[in-house]
Amino acid sequence: MDSLDGEIGKVKDFYFDDRYWAVRYLIADTGTWLASRQVLISPHALGSVSKDERHIAVTLTKKQIEGSPSLDSDKPVSRQFEQDYYGYYGWPAYWSGPDMWGSYPTIMPDPALWRAPTRAEKAWDPHLRSTHAVSGYHIQATDGEIGHIADFVIDDATWAIRYLIIDTQNWWPGKKVLVAPQWIERVSWDESKVFVNLTREAIRRSPEYADGSPPTREYETGLYRHYDRRGYWDQSVTQSQAD
Repeated sequence: MDSLDGEIGKVKDFYFDDRYWAVRYLIADTGTWLASRQVLISPHALGSVSKDERHIAVTLTKKQIEGSPSLDSDKPVSRQFEQDYYGYYGWPAYWSGPDMWGSYPTIMPDPALWRAPTRAEKAWDPHLRSTHAVSGYHIQATDGEIGHIADFVIDDATWAIRYLIIDTQNWWPGKKVLVAPQWIERVSWDESKVFVNLTREAIRRSPEYADGSPPTREYETGLYRHYDRRGYWDQSVTQSQAD
């Protein structure tokens, strides 16, 4: 991960909120630089993302990052920290409106288009979770356990978690499948268990996921057709037409 004036480290984890399942911060392993604190980078600060080169460009200087509100490595992210953090950079708060990114369904990079939330757009209280901590959570179908979370597929345009990668090796050796957060009924954070409104048989017959490769639109179309669900890309088109 590179800032405008030099390398700042590598991504070691992500914080996402448990309402929209959207990535709110990338957590950087900075080595000896700023080693005493968590270095959090909002998707607002991300430039290009190269999957092939495994490289992320950050549109901030090292001085800006060093001067940002400090968060101890062993402390959770508080609302006060987030308010200070977003205020420091001058970004619109993602929790201040009805959409995934506050008043917008995706990140709005042009400050000229930012608007203050209206009174009708009530702020909500995000609960941030670590992808590292949630990996390994058990998946509970409507008729029994089916596997565990092995990883996540993240959309680097909206920074939504598109899919949970489910390892079903205890039932069908070697097979991994994808489950969208929209198909989750509830999560028991105390039990480390995710309940989905899908049957074991439906999951068993779902298209197998080739781990390590981003899902193609053809694969996604087949996956959503299998579960008789409407694709998120169709919903996005409908929403923009309605707007």
